[in-house]
Amino acid sequence: MALNKTGKLIILAVIPTLIFLLPTPQGLPLIAWRLFGLYLATIVGLVLKPYGEPVILLAAVAASAVTIGNTENAAALVKIGQTLSGYQSGTTWLIFTAFTLSSAFVITGLGKRIAYHMIDKMGSTTLRLGYVTMCLDLLLAPATPSNTARAGGIVFPIINSVAVALGSEPETSPKKAGRYLLLNVYMVVKTTSYIFLTAMAPNALALSLMGPILGIELNWLQWFLAASVPGLVCLLFIPLICYLVCPPEMKRVDNHSIARQGLEQLGPMSFREKALAVLFLCALGGWIFAAALHINATTVALVTMVSCILLNIVSWDDIRKNKAGWDTLIWYGGIIGMSAILEKAKFFDWLAQTLSHYVNFGADAEISLLVILLLSVSVRYLFASGGAYVAAMVPVFATVGKVAGAPVELLALALLFSNSYGGSLTHYGGGPGPITFGAGYNDIKSWWTAGAIIAFGSLIIHATLGMAWWKTLLSMGWLE
Repeated sequence: MALNKTGKLIILAVIPTLIFLLPTPQGLPLIAWRLFGLYLATIVGLVLKPYGEPVILLAAVAASAVTIGNTENAAALVKIGQTLSGYQSGTTWLIFTAFTLSSAFVITGLGKRIAYHMIDKMGSTTLRLGYVTMCLDLLLAPATPSNTARAGGIVFPIINSVAVALGSEPETSPKKAGRYLLLNVYMVVKTTSYIFLTAMAPNALALSLMGPILGIELNWLQWFLAASVPGLVCLLFIPLICYLVCPPEMKRVDNHSIARQGLEQLGPMSFREKALAVLFLCALGGWIFAAALHINATTVALVTMVSCILLNIVSWDDIRKNKAGWDTLIWYGGIIGMSAILEKAKFFDWLAQTLSHYVNFGADAEISLLVILLLSVSVRYLFASGGAYVAAMVPVFATVGKVAGAPVELLALALLFSNSYGGSLTHYGGGPGPITFGAGYNDIKSWWTAGAIIAFGSLIIHATLGMAWWKTLLSMGWLE
């Protein structure tokens, strides 16, 4: 029986209360133990969701400030103001401002226009439509940190309407084309989401949480370089795998007619669309050449957001209404701040020292990396949110891997990317899942079959080709 809100709140209250009452482990400061209790309750809250993520994190930040202020000698390790440090993080603001570009593609209709042109040029068969979906999502991914908005607001409506235009209805003829096309939408977005730092909001969160533990920093270009080779190889196989698992009954498509009708509904290309296309290319260039231009990715995103407003591509009211962007700003800033005060209170140092007595792979350091990577993907069966998984498991896997002797650079890259493709396993593994599965074309068996092939197949590619590529980049000094 599902818990009601009162039951969930009782659980969340009991967790820190028990931690507060239990004796503090040897070697761990009292404030770190108490803050851990609040952090654990926060993670459980992100899973149970008695309230939305922003409310849970604001409550956790407030409780942390009260705890710091009422714990003896806490100020020697942690300042109350540090609970808000996550809102100063450049990565938090990078993702928030990038949401403006994401919403602009939907508001102006540029995303749809690009899609219909791709369908016209490439979509003569259902398999090719699968690759059109791949190319469209890959093109939009750098500027859309909400993969739910990207898949649900742009790609899904177009591909769903294409399925209907092909005579494939959810109840009467799902296998004609819709089952394949909609499954492919989700599997593609879970791969494009880790190819770019700005392609999925939890990417920046994972990087921020992992940084203090493993001492790794990546800029936008370094992230893309590391993800590009294994990610693009995986991406090339996904439409074909989905095609083999859910073979469509219809093979040929009148793509020109579909594209013509879609473009006629959009009308001529507007100034706002043209301006957005130019800004998108400028933002992409700014992220790629940030080091040479002596600017950072957050500055590029801020300038792009302001330019969108000044050119009337989007209005300030549009930004105010962008619920996903504001929610992300509040709860990501909160969880990064809580992780930061745990680090300041020496919790992760204590955890590493404690685990070092129990986790030891001896000389087989890379075996520990492979075991952790396998666990990081398998555990995604339990999580319906990439953000909740990152907040709960990334610090743990990073700490365990470090004390087990895994190469920290390879460990960091492997964990950063496995969050996203691990979500391919189930139809609830990420925000786009319920949207595409909810269209009614797909069954759980074929979805989970394709998901397991893609998730664990991606793991194999990352553990072989990916690690070879990362070692090459490290040896050349490109990830320093």
